[in-house]
Amino acid sequence: MELKTLEPKITEIVSNTNETIENRLLQICELLESHVDYYNWVGFYFKNGNKNELKLGPYVGEPTDHTIIPFGKGICGQVAVSNENFVVPDVAAQDNYIACSITVKAEIVVPIFVNGENIGQIDIDSNTPDPFTEVDERFLEFVCEEVAGIL
Repeated sequence: MELKTLEPKITEIVSNTNETIENRLLQICELLESHVDYYNWVGFYFKNGNKNELKLGPYVGEPTDHTIIPFGKGICGQVAVSNENFVVPDVAAQDNYIACSITVKAEIVVPIFVNGENIGQIDIDSNTPDPFTEVDERFLEFVCEEVAGIL
């Protein structure tokens, strides 16, 4: 799947003001998980009020116990602190990885910025070893910019 071909659909979902923000985010998760073979779990985490933790938002994939993640813990928690994309080609090689499922081999997390503040992120797990490229990063940055516009 050519990721660029999904961009107009992302814009269309985000622009649909007849849907709640929560439903639009879920539709993005569903679109990505169903159209990209190696996106096996797709979800959003957001800063939990004034707490230094992330709270799970809409997602598609296996259920997870990780509904709250402290800043600094796991890949998502590290992105909340670093404000930078984090691509993990092999989760088994990461010391600070929170295992969600034994089938997960790789992960990519891209932050969402609103007015320069990191308010959340998109998190994608893959059951395929080392599937993420710079193309995925640029595409997910696009997704995050679109999502930021409705938050």
